[in-house]
Amino acid sequence: MGKRDELIAKYAEDLRTKCGMEPDMDLLTKVTIGCGPAIYNADSSTVAATQAGELETVKTNFLMKKLGLADGDNLMDAINSVIETYGKSERNKYRAVVYYMLVKHFGKDSVYG
Repeated sequence: MGKRDELIAKYAEDLRTKCGMEPDMDLLTKVTIGCGPAIYNADSSTVAATQAGELETVKTNFLMKKLGLADGDNLMDAINSVIETYGKSERNKYRAVVYYMLVKHFGKDSVYG
């Protein structure tokens, strides 16, 4: 099992235990691959949910550029909803898990088809 496979297993476990959802492993794998080398860096592998600038980056670079969504209040509402689901007290919110939940929230699985 490679490093990426270990991380995907960890992300799947977070989705099950912390977010209460059974992950679509194929989609989770594609979203994780889409994160690129960021998943291997301790700082960039997580989303700093308390930093407004970080959430703005998720909105701009992921939701608008990657998923092709139009800017609107609903984007930040979705990010906040995902953070709430993950658990505000959860220190490590993995980027791939947050992105996976946002893809599911907006029904944008086809982006990774």
